[in-house]
Amino acid sequence: MPRPHLCSAARRNGCRDLSLFGNARVPLLHRLLPRNARVVSRTHHQFTKNPQGAPMNVEQHDGMNNTTLMSRRLLLLAGGSAVLAACGSSTAKSAGTTTSVATGAESTAPPAVDSTIASTGYNPLWIPPLLEGTTFDLELATSTATLLDGKSAATISYNGAPMWGPTLVMRKGDTVSVNVKNSLTEETTTHWHGVHLPAEMDGGPHQVIAAGATWSPTWTVKNNAAMYWYHPHAHELTWPQLSMGAGGFLLVRDDEEEALTLPRTYGVDDIPLVLTSRSFDAGSQIIADTIYGDHLLANGTLDAEVEVPAQLVRLRILNAEIERAYTLGFADNRSYWVIGTDGGLLDAPVSVTRLVMAPGERYEIVIDLGADAVGSIVTMQSFNGGYSLGYPGGEPNESGAFGSQLNNKTFDVLRLVVGNATADGVKVLPNSLVKNSLWTAAEATKQRSIAITDTGPGSPFTFDGLGYSMDHIAQTVVLDTVEAWSIQNGQIFGHSFHIHDVQFSIVERSSGPVPDYEKGWKDTFYIQLGEKVTFVAKFDDYASSEHPYMYHCHMSNHEDEGLMGQFLVVDKA
Repeated sequence: MPRPHLCSAARRNGCRDLSLFGNARVPLLHRLLPRNARVVSRTHHQFTKNPQGAPMNVEQHDGMNNTTLMSRRLLLLAGGSAVLAACGSSTAKSAGTTTSVATGAESTAPPAVDSTIASTGYNPLWIPPLLEGTTFDLELATSTATLLDGKSAATISYNGAPMWGPTLVMRKGDTVSVNVKNSLTEETTTHWHGVHLPAEMDGGPHQVIAAGATWSPTWTVKNNAAMYWYHPHAHELTWPQLSMGAGGFLLVRDDEEEALTLPRTYGVDDIPLVLTSRSFDAGSQIIADTIYGDHLLANGTLDAEVEVPAQLVRLRILNAEIERAYTLGFADNRSYWVIGTDGGLLDAPVSVTRLVMAPGERYEIVIDLGADAVGSIVTMQSFNGGYSLGYPGGEPNESGAFGSQLNNKTFDVLRLVVGNATADGVKVLPNSLVKNSLWTAAEATKQRSIAITDTGPGSPFTFDGLGYSMDHIAQTVVLDTVEAWSIQNGQIFGHSFHIHDVQFSIVERSSGPVPDYEKGWKDTFYIQLGEKVTFVAKFDDYASSEHPYMYHCHMSNHEDEGLMGQFLVVDKA
């Protein structure tokens, strides 16, 4: 059945007709979740301006402060017919998730930390187990996690994890195969985000895995060492399946990265960190259609802390939110280094105090804890206060249709508890890392312009005025061509742009200079309201006249509603 569009009565403030919304989505969720999993619909969110980096002043809001903008939104909402229920919050600390058992290739649990520090009111960060080898078995199924108030919540995960799934470890140059079994009662796909591989192995909307079926893609690993990830990508099901916890890291290793003196002991001084937020109903069940959650989850753990040694510590961070962006830093405002982007290491470490991350983006950072006393606490926070409504998570309201207890606030992300240094710990960061040969604008032989559009009342966001269709090819690229793509966002909200198959270099932002920490290989970027971003990529190795790749907004609610396009890479002949 066709996906219902935004209700015309309140298009400009993103209100959805919940009668249509419920009829379309809630049955899908009920079919893939256990009977006791409660689903509460929430409305779609779109509105005004947002900043690229630092918070905006009131003067930058085009003459409207947050109160004025919110009043307009509430006025429009009052005219709609939907009844919007706010999600309640709890101030009680909650129990953490339990450990899972992974299957498939060789399964390796993270090394145990010799913990000498006990904290109350916080939960140990769950570290996904490793799967290493060239053949991997994944099973997507319903699961449970101990979350709010120590109660069991229904989730979806890979290989029996409470949420999320194992970290797949692959080596550049190896040929790998993955067997993905779908044990849900709903169709799914599994997409290898950021991975360069044939389109028919990509795991996008066309590679559907029916309920009970197994899909077995195979490819040669050509990516540089970095943290990629895998997640469901079935059209109109990405949002609910991701909301319920499905996804996992994909770690690529190579000789060049391993030759550097960097923290590399998984789970000790090399920590995978996936950030999401969720809201819960009165029964402590996840509200699957929430856009902004009330509670931060780090690796599926509420109120998370991790013990790390007093030395250089590497955090590989993924924003796996539905829509929220993060402005990451530390409570004591210390500097740290960005060493890697979506597709690999930077040329050299970049010192920052804040880092903006949109959904789908990954960054590798290093923090120096060598001078911190054993037993001390270093808290990572997201500094999301002071933003305007167009920034994802800049909403000023705590409850209601677009509300969250985390909106427009500074909130804790992860507590680092400083423990004893390890015998072989890294204490000095290299001045240089790798030598990237990033594509430049001058090397592009083809230019494309794509606009994020809103075709009017009753319609969702689209690219160039066209909603997503499995049968429509929006772009055709010739194999081995270097192209410059310019994405223009003239709409009422910021977006997270992602393209499959390639890693690219960002060469221009109309809002100002490209930040040094973005000057590496990327597959996803944040594009603010009114901004144009240009990137350059080479489309090499794989061509098909039948199997398309995708480009889309990685805010999965926008993606599911049609902010997605398809492109073919075809042979020169």
